[in-house]
Amino acid sequence: MVKKSDGEARGARASIEQGPSGAEGDGAFTASGVYGTRFESPYSGALSFMRRRYSRDFSEADVVVCGIPCDLTTSNRPGARFGPRGIRAASAELAWGPHWPWGFDPFDRLAVVDGGDVTYEPGYVASMLESTEKFARAVLASGASMLSLGGEHLVSLPLLRAHAAYHGPLALVHFDAHSDTWSDEPELGHGNMFYHALGEGLIDVAHSVQVGIRTHNDETHGFQVLDADWVQERGAEEVSRKICEVVGDKRAYLTFDIDCLDPAYAPGTGTPVVGGLSTGFARRVLRGLGGIGWVGMDVVEVSPPDDVAEITSLAAATLALDYLCLLALDRPKAGA
Repeated sequence: MVKKSDGEARGARASIEQGPSGAEGDGAFTASGVYGTRFESPYSGALSFMRRRYSRDFSEADVVVCGIPCDLTTSNRPGARFGPRGIRAASAELAWGPHWPWGFDPFDRLAVVDGGDVTYEPGYVASMLESTEKFARAVLASGASMLSLGGEHLVSLPLLRAHAAYHGPLALVHFDAHSDTWSDEPELGHGNMFYHALGEGLIDVAHSVQVGIRTHNDETHGFQVLDADWVQERGAEEVSRKICEVVGDKRAYLTFDIDCLDPAYAPGTGTPVVGGLSTGFARRVLRGLGGIGWVGMDVVEVSPPDDVAEITSLAAATLALDYLCLLALDRPKAGA
C-alpha cells in the first residue's frame, strides 16, 4: 500500500466535503452563513426546512423555524407527529432560488435558521405544552420571530401563550375547516384550544378572523367567520381585503390548518372535510396579506402516513415559504 502525502490526504478530505462539483452539500450543517440559497439535489443531503442551517443560536436570526411533532389528542387519523419531518423533506424541492410568483428569494432578505424540534415527554400533553411554550419564549426573547411546523393544532395554544406574553393579545388569522372553539368538550385538545386561548385573554377576538370553515358550530365566540362557501363565492382578492379590514393595524398571528384545503389538495391530514380551498386559491389569499403586522405563523395537521406523493407536505411547505415571502416583501437584500 502506498501511503498518501499530507497534501494528498487534505485534498481527498476537501473533495469529500465539497463534492465533485466543488459545491458543499448538507447545507443544514455546513452552511457558513444565514443568508442566501445554495442548491442541493432534493433527493439527497441533510433535511432542514428549505435547507436552512440548523442552529440553536438564534442571535443572528430574523426567523426561527421549529417543528412540534405531536398528535396526542388527534380525534380521527393519527400521524401529525410526522408532519415536521414531512414538511422539511418536501421543502427540499422548493429550495433552489426565487419563489414564484414573488420573483425573489426570501433568504436573500431574511436570516432564517432551523432550530430543530421541540422535545417533550412522549405521550404527555402537559409536557408538550410546557416544552413548546418554553422553546417559543426563548426564540422571541432572542429578537427573532417564529415559523412553526406541526403537529396537531393543539400546538397553537402554547405558541400563542408565548407570543401573547411578548406582544400582548393578538389578532388571530385562522385558516381551517373547523372552528376549534367547541366549548362542550371536557378535555383540552386540538378541537377547542382557541376556546381556551380566548378564555386566557391571548386573542384580540374583535380583530380575528376564521377562513374556510365548513363544519357547524352554533357559537362564533366573536370571531369574524368567512366560511368556505363565502370564500369561494367572493374570490381570493376579496377574501384578502376582508381579512386585512378585520385585522386592521393590530399585531397578528397566522395559523394554517392544512385541512382548510380540500382533501383533493391535502389528503394527508387527520380530519379531512370536502368542499375546501385549492392550494392555488389559498396561496392567492396569502399573497394579499402583505399589509398585516405578522408576528408568527404555524402550519399544522399534516399527516404524512395519509399523504399521497407528498401532496400535502408540499402544500404546507409552499404556504410556509409564502409566509416568509410576506415577511421579506419590503426588506432589502442583505448587505444592500
